[in-house]
Amino acid sequence: MVEDSLITEELKSKIGVEGEPKVYEIGKGMIQRFAHAIDDPNPLWRDEEHAKKSRYGGTIAPPALILALGWEEFQAEIWVSEAGLHGGTALEYYQTVRAGDTITITNKLVDVRERESKRLGKMLLLTYERTYKNQRQELVARCRQTLIGYKTKEAKYG
Repeated sequence: MVEDSLITEELKSKIGVEGEPKVYEIGKGMIQRFAHAIDDPNPLWRDEEHAKKSRYGGTIAPPALILALGWEEFQAEIWVSEAGLHGGTALEYYQTVRAGDTITITNKLVDVRERESKRLGKMLLLTYERTYKNQRQELVARCRQTLIGYKTKEAKYG
């Protein structure tokens, strides 16, 4: 007996549909906590006095900070199984994020593929595009993230 595809009609209908925007305020404390968490000593995000003297004129965020914004909400929205892993991220970063910025993120499912794993069986590869804009609606960054889900008794896709 041939198993059904993990790519359901409901999942197919979500391809290309942009999700509700999520808005995040970027504060100096958030930037400093993130820099501390990733153990990055760069004074542009840790030392306000140093940052004021730089070409940026104040505290800026490490580029990777935007990837952490709303990750838990994003994961809860799109992931329906605990049997999954991160398959990769490609980030295009266009502008510096500063303390005081407001970043709006939209997510869109752009590709769904099914593969067979010899060890774990069928798996889904879900590729999302996340777009980040600032309070002036300027494009700050765009990233593509691939998530890999495996079929388990608890898993349900779509």
